[in-house]
Amino acid sequence: MLNSFLTHLQEGMYHVLNLGAYDHILFLIVLAIPYLFKDWKRVLMLVTVFTIGHSLSLVLATYDVISVNNKLVEFLIPVTILIVAVFNVFTSGKKAGNEKVGLLFFTTLFFGLIHGLGFASAFESIVKSSENKIVVLLEFALGIEIGQLIVVFIVLFISFLCQTIFRFSKRDWVMVISAIVVGFLIPMLLRSEMIS
Repeated sequence: MLNSFLTHLQEGMYHVLNLGAYDHILFLIVLAIPYLFKDWKRVLMLVTVFTIGHSLSLVLATYDVISVNNKLVEFLIPVTILIVAVFNVFTSGKKAGNEKVGLLFFTTLFFGLIHGLGFASAFESIVKSSENKIVVLLEFALGIEIGQLIVVFIVLFISFLCQTIFRFSKRDWVMVISAIVVGFLIPMLLRSEMIS
């Protein structure tokens, strides 16, 4: 029991922290980059809402409530990251705490649904041999949440260093990091079969 819990927890963490599939990390970077450590409650809520969306789409796909067009999802994942990065660029001079919470959380939930669909087929192979798929999902979701919090903490810590020690303005920092993320997204979009 404990072994299976730890296995699923590690698989969830690996899903986020795997540098070979860095789209999840890119999304977390653009999600967290406008914030500081003092905004930790809002960042925690955003990360958790994203996990809920991600997990909900895994449940829907696992129980065949929805079917997934993999090509469309593989195209939409970088598009969601691009939307958040562009939003950051246009709002980088404003305080992150001023956004309308409802819209921000709904958007994050929706993007979590899309990202979860991208992992649905791989997740089905994880739960295939399990008797209790919901327990596996909860264990996996906890791993995702822990992995995401690790990434977000690193982003906030690097932001803190760059804005306090190296004296980057918050506006410039958010714009530069968002632009770098867009640079990573362009090849992902060009490789997408929806475009080619």
